[in-house]
Amino acid sequence: MTEWVWQCFLFVVGFFVLVKGAHWLVDGGSFLAKALGVSDFLIGLTVVALGTSLPELFIDITAVVKGNTGLVIGNIIGANVVNILLVLGISAVIFPLKIHHGIVWREIPFTFVAAALVLLLGNDGLIEGAGYSRLGRIDGLVMMSFFAIYLYYLVSINKAIPLQQGSGGKKPEFVRLIIQIVVGLLGLFFGARLIVGTAVFIAGKMHISETMIGLTVVALGTTLPELTASIVAALKKRPDLALGNIVGSNIVNIFLILGVCSVIRPLPLRPQDNFAIAIAILASFLLFTSAFVGKRGVIDKWIGVAFISIYLIYVAIVIRLG
Repeated sequence: MTEWVWQCFLFVVGFFVLVKGAHWLVDGGSFLAKALGVSDFLIGLTVVALGTSLPELFIDITAVVKGNTGLVIGNIIGANVVNILLVLGISAVIFPLKIHHGIVWREIPFTFVAAALVLLLGNDGLIEGAGYSRLGRIDGLVMMSFFAIYLYYLVSINKAIPLQQGSGGKKPEFVRLIIQIVVGLLGLFFGARLIVGTAVFIAGKMHISETMIGLTVVALGTTLPELTASIVAALKKRPDLALGNIVGSNIVNIFLILGVCSVIRPLPLRPQDNFAIAIAILASFLLFTSAFVGKRGVIDKWIGVAFISIYLIYVAIVIRLG
């Protein structure tokens, strides 16, 4: 009984730290965008996206170094599916997400290319008749090369945008914003760890299967930073920050995290991973086409509901397939 009370207490503390960290991150990111004279979307695409993906980077690299490579691809691709269908879906229900013309034709296609690249590189063994599927070290270097191209693209965008001088030019203010963002990221990281740890304990005590724990606790747990940051951004009516966070995180997850992990140690591609990759490609395609349906250039609440519904169907199919 005492253990249950303690775990529930940790869950509440974790939730508080997670939400507080998200508020600090979103506010810091928004003010930093104003200080630098750039858009919320660019800050979400870079600072927030890289920050919220750091926990996944550390977790997956640790797993690969220890030889636990079997679930890495599925975890990363699953996180990308959650990001688009669930996180953006919930964010759109809270506050409509406006997709600017440039984002539709430049940034979003990167998420499609990333997922398609995993499908192609991961199954090259079967194509060549090797009889097995995996992401090898050369595949990892290819993905990291794409990440380098992506970074070059972001730098070129940043140079093309004239910086505005104002309150953001004050060094103490700039340093304070950076500290606020870092503290917010730490809050997301430790809050998510507390929630996942207590949720796994509770699920175990309730004799919930490992499959269900993986689909719910682990899958949602690894995307809690993105989920919380995007929801808070939507609540604060900063939709560009929410959208940039998800698009950037999905690109970082594959090109950087999956690339680095593949270089460290080849990653086996399980048959069920191909299904998840196909859904990730579909999700990217739906995100792209959502700019042309309903209110043009806006992901409204009805599209958000559709995204969430597709995610629930995906989870149901995965459970059905075992």
